[in-house]
Amino acid sequence: MSVLIALAVPAFILLMVFEALLCRAHPDPRHRGYEARDTAASLAMGIGNVAMSALCKVAAAALAFGIYQYRLFDIGTGWLAWVVLIPLEDFTYYWFHRLSHEVRLLWAAHVNHHSSRHYNLSTALRQSWTTPLTGPWFWFPLAFIGFHPAMILTAQAISLIYQFWIHTERIGRLGPLEWVMNTPSHHRVHHGRNVEYLDRNYAGIFIVWDRLFGTFEPEGAPVDYGITKNLDTFDPRVIAFHEWIAMFRDAWHAPRLRDALRYLVLPPGWSPDGSSHTARELQRLSLRCSSST
Repeated sequence: MSVLIALAVPAFILLMVFEALLCRAHPDPRHRGYEARDTAASLAMGIGNVAMSALCKVAAAALAFGIYQYRLFDIGTGWLAWVVLIPLEDFTYYWFHRLSHEVRLLWAAHVNHHSSRHYNLSTALRQSWTTPLTGPWFWFPLAFIGFHPAMILTAQAISLIYQFWIHTERIGRLGPLEWVMNTPSHHRVHHGRNVEYLDRNYAGIFIVWDRLFGTFEPEGAPVDYGITKNLDTFDPRVIAFHEWIAMFRDAWHAPRLRDALRYLVLPPGWSPDGSSHTARELQRLSLRCSSST
């Protein structure tokens, strides 16, 4: 675990307790607040993520340092390097996050973060047990460019800490800040299972990437949190591995090897016979239905 994140953990817990007390003292019918079993599942996922990250971090850091030895540029560690690195790391996060929704193999690792039907600060801690295996590869190019691996890890920690506070229903829209920064309003959309909200707002810190690449969606309709096929369990083992099991089952029963591979690399919901639909297909169907009525 990063030193910055370790230092932030007490603040995470205090803020989560404060939000839970606020929800109890001032209930809002528009918000689902906290549910004990859901919060416990999120915390269990967070603890599992920390354990897996600790196991994988040494190997990932060794690879990053190895790549850094062949860096293209000697960027150094001065303030200008940080000015460049923070947005560049966030750009990297955008594409990691986006592909984690658009490639089923990566979605299998990421889906558990979306599995809660509640949206509160404990949801931020519902982290994957398998992204420590699928994620580091996206950041290795930064080391190859010339950013020191310790700087990259620090920038990742800053992004993760920033993203904690946006997991809340208790903060409304934030005016002009919404144009540049990722905010609770933008991230609520990202956690919605509403058809129009699927695969939108991938930002970490800066929402500008979504605006630039056409994946931005403003908050409009009330958000229905969760995944398209919600889980009926709070068992962290099921939360962590249900999509891995479903993905490999689909690949095993695929009629052709080509289809088996497609189950791994095409978006979640893809099927060779069209019996299930990807997010984009669902959005096209919804648009077609609305235009015909």
